Amino acid sequence: MSQSATPRYRFPLPTPLPLEASVDGGRLTSDGGLPWLEQAEATVGLCVAFAAVVPEWRRGPVRHSREMLVRQRIFQIACGYEDQDDADTLRTDPLLKLVCRRLPETGHALASQPTLSRLENAVDRRACYRLAVALDQRYLRERERDGSPPHIVLDLDGTDDPTHGAQEGSAYHGYYRQHMLHPLLVFDGTTGQLITAVLRPGNTTAAQAWRRC
Repeated sequence: MSQSATPRYRFPLPTPLPLEASVDGGRLTSDGGLPWLEQAEATVGLCVAFAAVVPEWRRGPVRHSREMLVRQRIFQIACGYEDQDDADTLRTDPLLKLVCRRLPETGHALASQPTLSRLENAVDRRACYRLAVALDQRYLRERERDGSPPHIVLDLDGTDDPTHGAQEGSAYHGYYRQHMLHPLLVFDGTTGQLITAVLRPGNTTAAQAWRRC
């Protein structure tokens, strides 16, 4: 058929090539939600803010900018690919390449697992603090778009982040019955927006979370 009953949809994204969705085949991806993540990122600018505070660990010419590495890692996690090994397959995914500002067909492949591991190993204690500050600044900017709120309700909640190795801070937690990290998440109780996150050892209890706040 030369015509389709389903019209094409063009995404208003700042990508290297125009992005259109259609049902006529071609190269496929299993992560169709990436364009909407990119639209949210274009508004909030979280990847740009995070990349600015990640220390540069490399010397000499590089293929992947810090911003591209951060974008790739954040988008992979948002799509459910927390394991860095997933990058060895996803680095050639056409849609992930496009939202990471690479041409889907002719652009270089994205970063592999070893490169993403070096990215995360470059994040030290100071960088973790700066990442939390950057997230907090983005929250304040978005919260004040319609004027300063009269009050803010803080909703604090710990969550389990399972570990499968000898990561720093990993410990066994009796309630969750697993080795894990136990980050503390701070939300705006009115809007549900994430304000910031604090990385904590896996054996931190809920009672310790409240005392420290």
